[in-house]
Amino acid sequence: MRHDPASAAVVVMLRDLRMYGMAQAVGDLIEQGAPAFDAAVPILSQLLKAEMAEREVRSIAYQIKAAKLPAYKDLTGFDFTSAAVDEAMVRQLHRGDFIDGADNVVLIGGPGTGKTHIATALAVQAIEHRRRKARFFATVDLVNALEQEKAMNRAGQLAERLLRLDLVVLDELGYLPFSSSGGAMLFHLLSKL
Repeated sequence: MRHDPASAAVVVMLRDLRMYGMAQAVGDLIEQGAPAFDAAVPILSQLLKAEMAEREVRSIAYQIKAAKLPAYKDLTGFDFTSAAVDEAMVRQLHRGDFIDGADNVVLIGGPGTGKTHIATALAVQAIEHRRRKARFFATVDLVNALEQEKAMNRAGQLAERLLRLDLVVLDELGYLPFSSSGGAMLFHLLSKL
């Protein structure tokens, strides 16, 4: 079998796109050394790159929607000069290394200090640049969902879905009251995650 890096790259892209039958056929064409195939490799390569890019864009858009963020926010729109936050720490968190270490991040401050903006920006960064799955909740909404799940005898289903995620953002913890049983369910969920 002759080695042609461009043709080999086409095979790799086809496999990445889960087009195994086509990858096998291209492998056979490479082996045969068909001149018509050699002429088609640049066009085929461009088409596959376009398909891969389109799938990536669709995947990110889907993950952003699935995260149910309150609004699209990133750090470029955050005014560090008027916020009493440690910019270096926020930028370090923005890199997302805490996700790899499965570390928790707690943002504490009064209303209007930018906690929700920063938490949303961390989720957006994780989705767009690290290809992670995230989900945003107002804490009281999560507690209500846990209570509804229990009332419907479906306890644990939400936890199972959340276990498949890389990042769960809980906003407004402590701002709105919820029942003690809801608090216990939240604690149990957090310990499971």
